[in-house]
Amino acid sequence: MSLRIYNTLSRALEAFVPLQDGHVRMYVCGMTVYDLCHLGHARSMVAFDVVQRWLRASGYQVTYVRNITDIDDKIIQRAVQNGETVRALTDRMIDALHEDADALGIERPTHEPRATDYVPQMLSMIGRLQNKGLAYQADNGDVLFSVRQFPGYGKLSGKSLDELNAGERVAVQDGKRDPLDFVLWKSAKEQEPEEVKWTSPFGAGRPGWHIECSAMGCELLGESFDIHGGGADLQFPHHENEIAQSEGATGKPFVKVWMHNGFINVDNEKMSKSLGNFFTIRDVLREYEPEVVRFFVVRSHYRSPLNYSNVHLDDARSALKRLYTALTVVQPQAVEIDWTNPYAARFKAAMDEDFGTPEAVAVLFDLAAEVNRSKSAQLAGVLKALGACLGLLQADPQKFLQAGAAGVDAAAIEAKIAARAAAKAAKNWAEADRIRNELLAQGIVLKDSASGTTWEAAQ
Repeated sequence: MSLRIYNTLSRALEAFVPLQDGHVRMYVCGMTVYDLCHLGHARSMVAFDVVQRWLRASGYQVTYVRNITDIDDKIIQRAVQNGETVRALTDRMIDALHEDADALGIERPTHEPRATDYVPQMLSMIGRLQNKGLAYQADNGDVLFSVRQFPGYGKLSGKSLDELNAGERVAVQDGKRDPLDFVLWKSAKEQEPEEVKWTSPFGAGRPGWHIECSAMGCELLGESFDIHGGGADLQFPHHENEIAQSEGATGKPFVKVWMHNGFINVDNEKMSKSLGNFFTIRDVLREYEPEVVRFFVVRSHYRSPLNYSNVHLDDARSALKRLYTALTVVQPQAVEIDWTNPYAARFKAAMDEDFGTPEAVAVLFDLAAEVNRSKSAQLAGVLKALGACLGLLQADPQKFLQAGAAGVDAAAIEAKIAARAAAKAAKNWAEADRIRNELLAQGIVLKDSASGTTWEAAQ
């Protein structure tokens, strides 16, 4: 079966055929770097990391672009609050982003453009739109896209202009001709730092958010490319506006397939700062191993809402430990995946159906059970190789299992094991039993053998 992807634009599963034979060009909206990455960012990064991994596993060359928005109102406000330059803030947040993404096993994209490096391309696109009568300069100096001049606006959201306009009203001071018109170029404000002001034919200012992705996508992937992804919250207005300005400027179809990942909920409520249920990636990694967090994301389908709770992460940890335990039964043999193998074939069928990771993960558990039964090094190798397609099961199994529960202090455990060994040598069996029971109460199981004592977190 060939790969099928759910296209938000057509609202249907479609057989995927890239525009260029054997080569997939994919753009995913990245982060606005004014603060640390949160769980919603983790969901999107992991989801599209799996997408690009599976495309490569399927034999495609992949050019993957994930941008960084490093100029934005929130960035400017935060830098001013902190008493630092915009560049200092964004450099620091980009470093933190890379640390978090690396921890989650997310492979670096082919290109990671910063918006501020592509202002000339944005100005060029705005000029083309103005020349075609699709953009105008308002009295306040802003350059705006004229939505009603672009036929087909609303095709991604599936709403008419009148539906989108319902409840909107024009703010006189923003100079809009229509409430839906959106900014392409923001005129400079006197109180803003000089570092966020660029010279342009429209006067000093800076780009609007939507034009950034259009310009970077077209520059790095071409005026038409295969896949554009991002969170469901970006479908409107951001992605709708990207289509309008890109196709308005080039006259060509912008993107073939639009993909959107689902929201993160926290205990069944949408994660938001206002509700006080907002978690950064680093908040979660203080309590859970990075691969557990990745597995928690991967085992849900990318389009489904993902409900975050400690209970679900605890369950993810236990489930991932079961997979790793199978890799301790026998040393996995290094294998090239034979897609005719029944387990591999089921895995491929699942992933080829809109990246069906829940079904693919179920195959991993079936395979782990067979490894436990058969003690087959070859099947253990298949388990590890299929796990790699999801960015899982590549750590040393013993070390992962010994990492155990969150907050485990391996050095402290080893010290207690040494104290227990000393107690046993002194025939102080009561003390040796006390130490074993103390560790067991902490979720640590000791295993004695002729070669010594090892430990792992309780299953």
